[in-house]
Amino acid sequence: MLAVALLGLGAGILGAGLANVLLPSAPIVSTLALWSGLIAATAFAFLRARPAGLMRIRPTDLLWGFGLGLMLRVLQGWVSGADTAAFPSTSSATGAADASWWLMQLLPAGLIGPVVEEFFFRAVLIVAVYQLLRRSVGPAAAAVTALLVSAGIFVMLHGMRGILLLNDGLVFFAVGAACGLVVLLTGRLWGAVLLHMVYNVSYLLLVLVGAALA
Repeated sequence: MLAVALLGLGAGILGAGLANVLLPSAPIVSTLALWSGLIAATAFAFLRARPAGLMRIRPTDLLWGFGLGLMLRVLQGWVSGADTAAFPSTSSATGAADASWWLMQLLPAGLIGPVVEEFFFRAVLIVAVYQLLRRSVGPAAAAVTALLVSAGIFVMLHGMRGILLLNDGLVFFAVGAACGLVVLLTGRLWGAVLLHMVYNVSYLLLVLVGAALA
């Protein structure tokens, strides 16, 4: 299962790279190519098996998602020095009001992206690494290793499109680690999905505020 997950990730990265070369003016094509590899690996894994209870949802998952998602956004703001900077905004004051902005930003980054990435990283990759190591090194060491591997590859994936600053890398690692920790502690996925959504959407809401104030 781990080999299939890595193969899907590699295929997605390769497809995204080719799309960037062939269609540099259409970044959404690159994103779709990457997602295709992740979705294919996830679908294969789910057709074979998945941990019992992984897809259940409980009221506490809402607390995990909203609480940690907002905490991580505050952390990101503190690390990046947002308290001394202006609100993030689009290239124009009306950019956030355009339908294209909602289609190209809110939908992929705020909704679809978190679902695709969490299903791959936390429902497939972290589970595959944990199950591979559990018997040989024990549940605790397997969980820590799976968490670090999942969060580390999560950071690498987000650094594909350019130079990743240390501060950004640390924040991405914190997001990946928090999502992984939620899954490992609860045995359920949706808290991590909601956490990722809240983290991304909160930034987009700040962009809307920045556009309104511009």
